[in-house]
Amino acid sequence: MKILVVGSGAREHTIIQALARDPENHQLWAAPGNAGITAEAEVVALNATNPKVVTEFAVSSDIDLVIIGPEAPLVAGVADRLRKAGVAVFGPSAAAAALEGSKAFAKEVMAAAGVPTGQAWSVSDHTELIEALDRTGAPYVVKADGLASGKGVLVTESKERAIEHAEFYLQHGDVLVEEFLNGPEVSLFFLSDGHTVLPLSPAQDYKRAFNDDQGPNTGGMGAYSPLPWLDDDFVATVQATIAEPTIAEMAKRGTPFVGLLYCGLVITDTGIKVIEFNVRFGDPETQVVLARLSSPLAPLLYAAATEMLTSVEAPVFSDDVALTIVLASEGYPEDPQSGRPITGLDEASSESVSIAHAATAWDGTDLLATGGRVVSVVAVGSDFAEARTRGYSAIGKIGLEGSHFRTDIAQGIG
Repeated sequence: MKILVVGSGAREHTIIQALARDPENHQLWAAPGNAGITAEAEVVALNATNPKVVTEFAVSSDIDLVIIGPEAPLVAGVADRLRKAGVAVFGPSAAAAALEGSKAFAKEVMAAAGVPTGQAWSVSDHTELIEALDRTGAPYVVKADGLASGKGVLVTESKERAIEHAEFYLQHGDVLVEEFLNGPEVSLFFLSDGHTVLPLSPAQDYKRAFNDDQGPNTGGMGAYSPLPWLDDDFVATVQATIAEPTIAEMAKRGTPFVGLLYCGLVITDTGIKVIEFNVRFGDPETQVVLARLSSPLAPLLYAAATEMLTSVEAPVFSDDVALTIVLASEGYPEDPQSGRPITGLDEASSESVSIAHAATAWDGTDLLATGGRVVSVVAVGSDFAEARTRGYSAIGKIGLEGSHFRTDIAQGIG
């Protein structure tokens, strides 16, 4: 198959690495890609959020399948333009992508579908904000309604910090104040063709910047899979009570959801509830989920894109465990430093450790870090102790001035 992966981060690099493992010898392109992706795919300098430009390239290159990685191109309608041109695309329409693009819309869909989630209040000014915060009490949960690259959510005991966070995002649109849901969090991905869903393997990510869940929220500093502490019926329960009702509700509204439904979940004393939906592969959970995928990836995504999920076998996952450790630039997430050389990636790689590039570029001589989350180190092993040893040994070989990473990924698991 000729496959174009849209995006430039570690998620897209991981998808390309998984496609490269398929028995079929795919021709792979990435737009715009990054320095690491160039080793496994042809990189095309396209504006990923421009529907016309992406579609013209896909059509002129006879692309069989387009996989859209980030949320921004989806919200911009890139999938719509591709479908209109007759190109198979894994990713929802702009209307369906509102499940992530608007937290308020997602709550509306969940309410209509009977999906369990926390109470939420949409506020548009200071007076409504104070009323909602007084209603919930501490800890306060404040979310930007629109896209915020994983940084729009604040959970805090401080009312002053909640107000400050909310008023920053109120400059750009509405804000949600939500009921605090207490319990362990789980990320679970579902492939959807608009009607049928297939689950992937659960993962858990680490959102705070520093060990012991300290520091600000980030796009994700690490993850692991599987989750041995989950009940055996967890995936089936989520599919029946959350994924299938949501997909059915979206179809009922005339906006069928085709692509990947990311269910951000919390296991409370009163059951499993949705914290948020995303409409694409999550980062860094994708790194560990696809590291354990034993069956080919392309047929699954193509079947979803062409409304044929009932015709493919369910995905198969290895018994091995996987963890990923994110190496971040100095100052991330508030003020990441860029342009510094990164070294040691070849030495860190091995049969059991892979490197997914997130923000890298060549300057002609050196490999440079170009953003906040720079690379993901992905390690697999027969158990978590082995995977942790491999992962942390590998990240210790990487050099990037001022960089930081969490040392507690998957600690105590297994």
